[in-house]
Amino acid sequence: MIFLSFASVKEITFSNTRKKICDLIAKLYNKYDFLLESGHLNEKEQASYRAVSAEMEDYRASGSLNALSDYLSRYYGKKTIILLDEYDTPMQEAFVYGYWDEMAAFMRSLFNSTFKTNPYMERAIMTGITRISKESIFSDLNNLEVVTTTSCKYEDAFGFTEGEVFAAMDEFGLGEKAEVRAWYDGFTFGGTPDIYNPWSIINYLDKRRFAAYWANTSSNSLIGKLVREGDPEVKTAMEDLLQGKTFRTRIDEQILFSQLDSNTSAIWSLLLAGGYLKVEQAALDNRGKPEYDLKLTNTEVRIMFEQMIDGWFADYTSAYNAFVRAMLIDDKKAMNVYMNRTALATFSFFDAGNKPSEATEPERFYHGFVLGLMVDMAGRYRVTSNRESGFGRYDVMLEPLKAGDPAFVLEFKVRDPEDEKTLADTVSAALRQIDEKAYDMELAARGISRERIRHYGFAFEGKTVLIG
Repeated sequence: MIFLSFASVKEITFSNTRKKICDLIAKLYNKYDFLLESGHLNEKEQASYRAVSAEMEDYRASGSLNALSDYLSRYYGKKTIILLDEYDTPMQEAFVYGYWDEMAAFMRSLFNSTFKTNPYMERAIMTGITRISKESIFSDLNNLEVVTTTSCKYEDAFGFTEGEVFAAMDEFGLGEKAEVRAWYDGFTFGGTPDIYNPWSIINYLDKRRFAAYWANTSSNSLIGKLVREGDPEVKTAMEDLLQGKTFRTRIDEQILFSQLDSNTSAIWSLLLAGGYLKVEQAALDNRGKPEYDLKLTNTEVRIMFEQMIDGWFADYTSAYNAFVRAMLIDDKKAMNVYMNRTALATFSFFDAGNKPSEATEPERFYHGFVLGLMVDMAGRYRVTSNRESGFGRYDVMLEPLKAGDPAFVLEFKVRDPEDEKTLADTVSAALRQIDEKAYDMELAARGISRERIRHYGFAFEGKTVLIG
């Protein structure tokens, strides 16, 4: 049996990734050094065996697992079983750090030799959260049986069932079963609901306290990039999810990495495959195609996302927090100072996709900014964006949860040189829009008096912001 895991292959360059994979293969070879003295290898094969290293050439790397299968098959008199865990971790890192094409070519060659043109292999199992067959990584592999989160095969084998969890809790003398369900339940495989995250449960049983134990997984960097750089639709959906709501979308289990920057459904498919979302309900649209109501899986996942969003502002937390404080006390001068600092630092951060542009930067920025507000002001305000109120859609609304606190309506506008001579004119246009479209209507319907509602217009020109 050959076992290999790519879980630790998280490098930011292709050269380091390739070296790391080759090093793992070399260490695997070291495990079977007894083959050199077994009498089953001739001199050339022994020389080839010793040439396997972290610095080996591409041709030797791609054929290394095939060759090892051959040697082991001769020694044991039977074909080998190959187990590859987290095969997609290097692919995710390649996408995040921009060396996808090189990585895909290397992996395609390795997989073809290992799993396709390998007469010494009995069978193989590969595990990962992303199915990337459309990318031609598996183009030469025509005997794959794919088991996904919606498959019924092995549906109760990917985590602990609720019965197993509760039995373990009884044995440990723990009785907080409702809380455990809220924190760690929510996974569904095939037709089996209430599958629990085994890593989280083991840690909970050991430490006997609730925490987000599943916070540093291999896919978090990719998930963070997709949500942070995603279009406003992605961030608006995240607002709903963080508030415990569902949203409806289509999913495609064959995730196409090259579409992740442009195909919103691919992002939700990845989040579902990774366990960050769960299906609340499935339905057919008017054309008979399946759609799914998705929701954050559990409390642990919600906290993970909140920590991730908080981390986006970590390098400029002081300016961001100062802006929030200035807004609460209506200090427009300080608001302008700190918002410009924050915007200057974060525009490219929120708009680093394949097609960044000056036109989309403010859109991406303010939706990312709103997610930050949701985390930073949770417990004091209900923060929403791009929702209907009055006769149109406001940009941002902050509804106070405590009596006496002010409410806020924020409108973001990019200066149009044809219509507005200065940024101050753009601010005026934003404020007029709030009044003309009666964006206060939703707040008024909830009993908030006009005197408690503040309007702010945000005018953008490049990375410069003026607030009035």
